[in-house]
Amino acid sequence: MTDPANLVKEGDLVQLHGTTHKNHLLIMKAGEVFMTHRGVIKHDDIIGQPWGTRLESHSGHPFFVLQPGLTDLVQAIKRTTQIMYPKDIGYVVLKLGVGPGKRVLECGGGSGGLTTVLAYLVGDTGKVYSYERNVEAQALARKNLQLFGLDKNVEFKSGDAEQGFEQRYLDAIFLDLPNPYDYLEQVGASLKEGGQFATLLPTINQVELTLKALAHSDFAFIDVCEILMRHYKSDWGRLRPVDRMVAHTGYLIFARSIQAQLNNLEGDSEEYDND
Repeated sequence: MTDPANLVKEGDLVQLHGTTHKNHLLIMKAGEVFMTHRGVIKHDDIIGQPWGTRLESHSGHPFFVLQPGLTDLVQAIKRTTQIMYPKDIGYVVLKLGVGPGKRVLECGGGSGGLTTVLAYLVGDTGKVYSYERNVEAQALARKNLQLFGLDKNVEFKSGDAEQGFEQRYLDAIFLDLPNPYDYLEQVGASLKEGGQFATLLPTINQVELTLKALAHSDFAFIDVCEILMRHYKSDWGRLRPVDRMVAHTGYLIFARSIQAQLNNLEGDSEEYDND
């Protein structure tokens, strides 16, 4: 007997996943019809079915009814700007300690890839403040968050880092900007003491400038890394890496806000070995 809690309900966000082709995200509405070049599927044929059900379009093409994960949401959002990769987002939110009840700010929200994950993790008791000066990009981000039902956890702000941020005593701040080193004073003013700061930069030159600025600001415990990820073919009979991989996407920089400079820590970074 199927658990009633494991049945698709009207209003649920569903991922229709084909076996060898693109997947689709749909909000279930009674009487609606989804049309694709792989055939027509009625929402009424999905509502009431258990998650994981295999069904076919009117033309016989198979789809699986799945609950989308966070990675699926990030990869599926409509975008006009480059978004962060899940491999980077995952490490960023862990390092920043993002969770229920946290107050987190991002500047350079773009189309809302990171915003989606932040809003999911802080929950109804937390808040994400998303600053973006591109009005069109922010409108798309808001629409993406509304599709996932996460917009209630986000306050969208029109503005940039130069003018600073309204909020104070924040738990964490992430800057997705090409020159974060110019705005460390604004970041420090809005972070709580001991709060977390992070940024992502594509080139070594930008990293050097940011590290120099951090060394002369009220930040310590600075860490720099990049995340590499390689997929493997999932055929057990010929297991090997796939032909392509997402290698360098950006350098991640993390730091903690402190009351005053700790001179003995300036310029130091945590060393890692293989022990």
